[in-house]
Amino acid sequence: MIVALYLVYLLLPIALLALGSVGEVWTNTLLPTGVTLRWLGELAADASFRRAFGTSLIVALATCVGTALLAVPLAYALHHRARRAGALAARLLAALPVAVPALTLGFGYILVFSSDALPWLGSLPLLVAAHVVLTLPYMTQAVLADLRHLGLRELEACAATLGAGPWAQFATVALPSMRHSLVTGSVMVVALSIGEFQLSNLIASFSHRTYPVVLLQAFYGATGYACAATVVLLVLALLAAAVPARRTGA
Repeated sequence: MIVALYLVYLLLPIALLALGSVGEVWTNTLLPTGVTLRWLGELAADASFRRAFGTSLIVALATCVGTALLAVPLAYALHHRARRAGALAARLLAALPVAVPALTLGFGYILVFSSDALPWLGSLPLLVAAHVVLTLPYMTQAVLADLRHLGLRELEACAATLGAGPWAQFATVALPSMRHSLVTGSVMVVALSIGEFQLSNLIASFSHRTYPVVLLQAFYGATGYACAATVVLLVLALLAAAVPARRTGA
């Protein structure tokens, strides 16, 4: 019963959005009336939404790659130094973006990267870097949790007895063992990046606005148009999340 109620709670808003995206009129009624593809057609013809769609996809995939490149060595180092001095400080530093509100990070980026010395505010690389900062703790924790249950020390000890050095141990033992956690972390990172609004709204330039930022303007128009734009965001998140999962599982 509880599971059924949870599924209704989770899926009902999505179902209503899907109905609204093809509904002709939805004003003061429980459900939309009529069926039309007008809203989807208008959305496809809107150049700003098409550009934002591509930007969000590029940012999400670049964030996924950047986060993985940072999280894997970070989690590996934290795992091996769990009992050493400074490990707690490193864990707190890695988790800091979760505790700090995105708005605070955004204002910090504005202050630092709008200066004459670092005039990078509004650039696509800075937007990707900001998303990496936000999503790094999630990928790190996913990989770190996997490493704790792998018995990695014993596997590396066996590899060492066969003559494998530290780099060979990491490349041939640790890295292949992280495959499943990288899939989980990548899907999480992509989903977070696709839906991120607060930080992107503050630091993205007009030419590099992500889809959630442009989506806001849809809610000032017709209800069907807003529903169609939101459904596209959902589809974009699902498609982008499927890319790392499919490539890793192949």
